[in-house]
Amino acid sequence: MDKNSIIGFVLIALIMGGFFWYQSRQVEKQRAYQEYLDSIAAADAYAQWQLDSAWRAEHPEAALPADATGADAAQVQPSQAAPTFSDSLLNVASASDASFYTLENERLRISFTSRGAQPWSVQVKDYKNYDKSDLYIIPEGQSQLGMVVYAPTALDTRMFNFNLVPELSSDSTLVMRLPFSGGAYIEHKWVLLPDSYSVNETVSMVGMENMIPRNAGSVDVDFQAVIPRMEKGYKNETQYSRLNYYFPDDNKPASIGNGRHGDKRFDNRIEWFAFQQQFFSAIMRAPQNFTYGAFSVDFAAKDDPSHNLMNCSAQMRCDITPGSPRIEVPFEFYFGPNSYRGLKAYGHSYEKVIPLGGRIIGLFTKWFIIPLFDWLHMFISNFGLIILLMTIIIKIVVLPFAYKSYSSSAKMQALKPLMEKINAKYPKQEDAMKKQQETMDLYKKAGVSPMGGCLPMLLQLPILWAMFRFFPASIELRQQSFLWAEDLSAYDDVIHWGTSILGMDHISLFALLMAVSMFFYSKITMQQQAGNDPNAKMMQVMSLYMMPIMMFFICNNLSSGLSYYYLLSNLITMLETWIIRKWFVHPDQLLAKVKAAENKPAPKSKWQQRLEEAQKMQRQMQQEQQKKNRR
Repeated sequence: MDKNSIIGFVLIALIMGGFFWYQSRQVEKQRAYQEYLDSIAAADAYAQWQLDSAWRAEHPEAALPADATGADAAQVQPSQAAPTFSDSLLNVASASDASFYTLENERLRISFTSRGAQPWSVQVKDYKNYDKSDLYIIPEGQSQLGMVVYAPTALDTRMFNFNLVPELSSDSTLVMRLPFSGGAYIEHKWVLLPDSYSVNETVSMVGMENMIPRNAGSVDVDFQAVIPRMEKGYKNETQYSRLNYYFPDDNKPASIGNGRHGDKRFDNRIEWFAFQQQFFSAIMRAPQNFTYGAFSVDFAAKDDPSHNLMNCSAQMRCDITPGSPRIEVPFEFYFGPNSYRGLKAYGHSYEKVIPLGGRIIGLFTKWFIIPLFDWLHMFISNFGLIILLMTIIIKIVVLPFAYKSYSSSAKMQALKPLMEKINAKYPKQEDAMKKQQETMDLYKKAGVSPMGGCLPMLLQLPILWAMFRFFPASIELRQQSFLWAEDLSAYDDVIHWGTSILGMDHISLFALLMAVSMFFYSKITMQQQAGNDPNAKMMQVMSLYMMPIMMFFICNNLSSGLSYYYLLSNLITMLETWIIRKWFVHPDQLLAKVKAAENKPAPKSKWQQRLEEAQKMQRQMQQEQQKKNRR
């Protein structure tokens, strides 16, 4: 190794060390700044909550801040928060104790509290948390779902205990009413659909045509929930968790979150919104659309003692027609897994909460990757084997396109001795154009395209990105083991330590093997490249060492299934390259072809011929112009 190479490696090491030190400092600064912004956002949200309706202005003692989720918020004590109402039945409902009821099917167990006639907890029965405990999308007492009705003053349904209507309730239906003295009532009817993750709610205001003012053309809906952590890796779980909201007939839902605090407010119509964890979602849909929406999401710290993931808030508004003896406002809820086919079956674009890439990459994933994955799963239960077969099939599909590129790179390796002669012939910088021209003539005589080696990368980039989006969002891989990885949707930490070093507290073996395979693949690629250009040499060194290291740091916290796929892809690519160089490229024949064409002019491409004709016409025009100037 010469002196320049040693200096280059030392500089690279210093740059990497400085980069990681700078990144760690920036992360600390961003964390402190984010805490500052979150404190301001919380204060603003609290102020907005108090000013958002006339009811909160009239009854400040009953106002709840936007982040007041949980048992303390859901179970507001009447003695502390409930004002005195002119209707005696409302005073009784406000002061009475809550009761609890349960609806259950094959997939969900939902507990309800009579205070507000709202869900108290939601358990998904056929899934478990990473620690094998029961999986609750909404843990006990960690949500609020209320409606503000103007009758004639604003009444928040969360302040009152509703009465069970036994004759209308069953194993799948729960009906609760809040009565008024004049015989009117507000009714919440919950219906849990069989063998489904869906539950429907209908809010009815019966006999209230003389109580609701004619100008009160809407009701306010407030849904707040604390979503707990359910997965192994905090960073990966927060990165794929967010709050989605969908405008009618839009191409895809908009979102806030992905590990960061966010809030949005809209005055246009919204069809549904979703509190989305990495693999599970709580979706609320209004068939008649919401006419207003204010959303907020905030993420808990990694060391949160309650093991919470994020606080979600949605303040909505629905139109009603006052003056009718029975006013109904329907809602649809989904509490379940982010399964692409399962969500798509609902027909409301729920499946678009799953991040599958942009429009082009998303189409490739939807019409090729997911059908191929599902088809293989029909016959094979081992997901490690499914990923292996998927990789082989994808490589076979792109092989006809990649063959020309691999063979072109191998031919350039065979031309390396001739390239070295050209470099020796033109050592000076001022001869660079001559060297470039002679190099291009050599490529033409040999029938080699210098850009041919770029095609495999161009073909693989969309596929690699599609897989980068597919594997971390694929619930089918969740808690599926393969070899030493106990969960293909999370990292496989074969080595783990308590203290974070350069943002890492573990080493994923699949990520490490992927980085090693990338190193050897880059080394093979470098051997096929001819020339002694110092700039090219530096780029080769960066590709050989920096890219594998960067990919290791990126994939170390991501899905082990993703790293496993990248590892297989690199190994198969190296095998293809070796086979092509071994049996399909013959250096002796290529050199003989070049030698036979030495005394012949290099063939000109159509583009080069057109370029020379254009240059000839330009010279003729210049000569004619000079003749005119002389006259």
